This record gives sequence, C-alpha cells and structure tokens, in this order.
Amino acid sequence: MDLRKENILIVDDDIDILELLQRHLQSMDYHTYKAVSVKEALFILKDTFIDLLITDIQMPEIDGLQLLKFANEHYPEIPKLVVTGYPSVEGTLEVIKSGATDYLTKPFTKLELKEAVEKALKQNTSRKKLVPKAVNQKPNIYADMVGESEAFKKVTNIIERVKDNKATVIVTGESGTGKELVARAIHYSGKFSREPFIAVNCAAIPENLQEAELFGYIKGAFTGANENRNGFFQAAKGGTLFLDEIGTASLAVQTKLLRALQEKEITRVGSQKIEKVDIRIIAATNANLREEIKNNTFREDLYYRLTVVEINVPPLRERKSDIALLTEKFLRKYGIEFKDRLLRISPEALQVLQRYNWPGNIRELENIIQRAVIMADGSIEVKDLPDFLKYQINFTDNELRPLRDIEKEYVQRVLNHTDGNKTKAAEILQIDRKTLREKLK
Repeated sequence: MDLRKENILIVDDDIDILELLQRHLQSMDYHTYKAVSVKEALFILKDTFIDLLITDIQMPEIDGLQLLKFANEHYPEIPKLVVTGYPSVEGTLEVIKSGATDYLTKPFTKLELKEAVEKALKQNTSRKKLVPKAVNQKPNIYADMVGESEAFKKVTNIIERVKDNKATVIVTGESGTGKELVARAIHYSGKFSREPFIAVNCAAIPENLQEAELFGYIKGAFTGANENRNGFFQAAKGGTLFLDEIGTASLAVQTKLLRALQEKEITRVGSQKIEKVDIRIIAATNANLREEIKNNTFREDLYYRLTVVEINVPPLRERKSDIALLTEKFLRKYGIEFKDRLLRISPEALQVLQRYNWPGNIRELENIIQRAVIMADGSIEVKDLPDFLKYQINFTDNELRPLRDIEKEYVQRVLNHTDGNKTKAAEILQIDRKTLREKLK
C-alpha cells in the first residue's frame, strides 16, 4: 500500500497567503513546498515529484499564467489549482485555457481549500497508478540528485534503506561529488523530514570554538560568553545533524561526539548538566580516516561509531552516463536565473563534456555550465566552453600511443587554434613561453 503523502507546491509572492496555505495544507497531512516566484517554482518542479500545483496569478516579473502554460506543456499530468484575489469571467477563461484544473477566489475558507484540493488530486489518481513505486518516489526523494548510472543507483538504494531510521551514516567521496546532497536526500525523503536539518562544516569552525558551537555553552563559560547559548546539537533536536569534513574535528570534540553517539547525551561548555539528545548524525569526509587513525589524529572508536552505514559517492568520471542529465538540470537552473528561459546544449558541446574526466566532479560541471549560460547567445555551443575542454585529445581505449606523440599533436592543435599565437597557446597549455619554444624545437 502506498502511504506516501501528496506533495503540493504553493506559489505566491504574498508571504502571508503562502504561509496560510501551508499551515492549512499541513494540517490536512499534505507535504508542502513553497515558492515566492515562478523562477523558484520551476526549480522545485524540475527536481521534485509534485502531485498538485497551487499558484497565484498576479506576480511580478513572470506571472502565474506563464507558469501554468509552462507546467501544462512540460508537466501535463500535474493538476493545477489557481488561487487569486482578482476574479473575472475573462480571467477565468484564460486560466482554464492555460491548463488550470480549478479556480479558488481569495478570501477562502479552509473547507473550500480542502474541497478544491481533494477534487484536483482525484485527477491525479491515474498518474499514481501508472508510475511504478520506485519511479514515483525517486524524483521526490532525491530532490537535487539526478542520475541513471549503476553507480548512482547504488547510492540511492542505500538512501532508501536508511531514510526512515536514525542509524549513523558516513558519506565519503571526493570533493565536489555531492556529499551534502546525499545527506539532505536521506533527511528530506524520510519520516523525519519535518524536523530540522542542520549542516555544519567542521573545517570552517576554528578549533578553539568547535566544542562551543556544536554543544552550546552557559553564561560565563569563557570570555565573551555573556548568555546561555544552544549549539548545533540542540538546534537539530529531533532531526538530522550533518557534520561535513568530520576529519577536521579536534580530538576534544571527537571525544564528546563519541559520547553523544554512544550515550545519546551531551554537556554544554562550562556546565556539568547532562542533556539527552535525539538526533541522527550524518558525517562526511573526503579524507582517508583510516590513515588519520594511523597518524593519531582521528579516534578509531569514533570511526567505527560513525561508519554504521557508509555511502561512497562515486566521482563523476565513474558515472559519465549521468553527465547529460546533470547538464540539463544546470541548464534549467541557470537558464531561468540568468536568461529567463530554458537553454539547450548542442550534441557537439555535450560530447566535449562527456570526454572530460572532471577532477572537480559535479561542482566543476555546474560552474562550467553556469559560465556557458552567461557566455552563450543561444544554445550552448562548443565555443561557449572553456579552452581546456575544447582542445582535449580523444583516443579509443585500444589506441595506445607514446606520450611524446600525444603531446606533439596536442601542442599543434592548440597552436592551430590560436593562429600561431605562442603567448595565447602557452596560456592554454599553462606553461611559459620558454617551455613552449623548447617543445616546438
């Protein structure tokens, strides 16, 4: 039996109306997403499985009618409910033509809202029957995470198993692979999603402040402690505390973390009083903690407490089949943000992206797409990509060649591109002119 709560996206630039709708809908046991603009709504629609769209019409920049038309074209299966304070016969006809299921006029009662929502969702029943459970859930569960590779599926399969319990999880992987996205997916896809999610970068907190920031402190605990203050543990009560770059935590903090994990209790700096904590800990690292244990910079007992469940996020070079999907996601995001429209990428440009090995992983891909969107006149072409991507040498797996030959060919290609300009060629090759002259000899 599918007990998944329906996801309702509410779009209104009036914060008071937005929050009123959210309160009403949550009291009816629906899961809500809020957007104060059409741009924000489009991000949510792209990355989240939505069962019902509720939107105002009169909004600045892009109005609700344009949102309805876009949603009707790209998400025709989602029912759309319009809530507006400017009713008219002509307006009603235009809204219905734009794809709205129903029309609710402000002010409205909670009962009127309930009846309109239930009526709209009944039209969504066929959608739920047609979509298999795994497909039905994953776009919602994994929000910002997209992919279809086997490496990606391994990650999401583990998320499925841990999302509804508070087992401690450690997320490992190279920088830029999306470890925080995994942590957020675990939290927001499970039954604790309405509780707080607190993300902390341990490396960003000076070592002498880590203990106070994490566990809180009492007035007079140290110079400048002028009042009692909660730490991140108290802020995450009932929810999830995400500790990024856990390997940078001081040994003193590691000792208190171990106690928090073992005994479910903490003490504030300067206090002897024990406080019980009911939170889930998700840690992340791009470091080799086993090596840090050997170097006596990380506690072995804490390591085993943290690795109840380990999720290793693969580098982008190991999931190249996901590059097209990730590129589409970033094109939607930055196309709407910078150009107020959706952009496409040419097959040739996409091929260039798929050849590259992405040492910076997904973060590097996102930055390059963001730059390309800004530079492009229309669709993203090869010319809109950075030089170091354009002039890669591509050869088949069984084509083994001497390094000298590959280097010679590459230098020649770069020189051809710069029309013989050695200064520009040296910049692309990231060598000085003297080194380039030696290579040319």
